[in-house]
Amino acid sequence: MLSIHLHNIIIFAHHGIYEEEKLLGNHFELNISIQHSPERIPVKHLSDSIDYVSVYELVKKRMEIPTPLLETVVTEMAVEILKQFALAEQVSISIRKMYPPIQGISGSVGVSFELNRKEL
Repeated sequence: MLSIHLHNIIIFAHHGIYEEEKLLGNHFELNISIQHSPERIPVKHLSDSIDYVSVYELVKKRMEIPTPLLETVVTEMAVEILKQFALAEQVSISIRKMYPPIQGISGSVGVSFELNRKEL
């Protein structure tokens, strides 16, 4: 099994249930892993793997759609990755809201999701 990873991707977006979040936005950190079994070893061509630039573009585009729940964002993103990348067998995504609107909190909040192609 081969995995590609996008680590610590920071994207500014307008996700959240509160009007202030929708208006002001927030920074989000994403970590994504996609597993697949290459048909040929060693992998010598991009067509035998998953292009992380294309994955980033998909993620960036989805993050531009304001959504109340991060759970919705990660589940839709995982489904879309499996649909768009035929080689992908499993995807794991975590997303953190860097500055949550919680009085007195020092830290971040987030969600994670894993989806296997067999579960679609």
